[in-house]
Amino acid sequence: MTNEILLIGSLLVLYGSVLLWFYLFGTGGLMAFTVFATIAANIEVMILVDAFGMEMTLGNILFATTFLVTDILSEVAGKSTAQKAVWAGIAANVLFILVSQSWLVYTPSTSDWVMPSMQAVFSNTPRMMLSSLAVYVAAQLFDVWLYHAWWKLTERKTGDHRAFLWLRNNGSTLLSQLINAVLFTGLAFWGIYDMPTLVSVALSSYVIFIFTSLLDTPVVYAARRLYEKKMGQTHDRLDSKQ
Repeated sequence: MTNEILLIGSLLVLYGSVLLWFYLFGTGGLMAFTVFATIAANIEVMILVDAFGMEMTLGNILFATTFLVTDILSEVAGKSTAQKAVWAGIAANVLFILVSQSWLVYTPSTSDWVMPSMQAVFSNTPRMMLSSLAVYVAAQLFDVWLYHAWWKLTERKTGDHRAFLWLRNNGSTLLSQLINAVLFTGLAFWGIYDMPTLVSVALSSYVIFIFTSLLDTPVVYAARRLYEKKMGQTHDRLDSKQ
């Protein structure tokens, strides 16, 4: 039960952190969070655990936060800003791959004790991160595109620009996460685990993504409310100066 408690706690902390960083630092904070989440998730995903009666990799919740971030950015800042966050995550991962692989080229001192552990972790990192990059580009850009496609559809049907936030949020993320779970499992773990384990990992990842996608909807609503309240205060200050 410890793993389940830790996963639930991680979800609450990370979703709360997205909202806090947005509150404190605005869209720049969400860009920074994307960089953190994509790098950390690609390291965390190498850990396999049992939780909720399934075998799963860690990193799913961190990956889920990147979809939450792009949905918030799409909602409050527009499509181009959300796409910029995706490319920022990609650039950060490419740089991290280059830097982390350079560590393994060094000849360690005779008193060094950490290099074997670094080699054990980061010798597999390029495949994980390159697989993640390929999937991340496909899934995230699809998510941003579909979010705005849903938005245009609902606005055309209702005439209300704000309506059906829950639909564009879940309608885009659930499909994008399915692409993410299937493609990443195949690219990252093919040849490492047997087929039953691959199916189990992909299925468990998507089950987790379903819950994280549904649970991030209140966070997107809260972020929009924070943004509108802040914009309202800005307008009030401008009006008072005129």
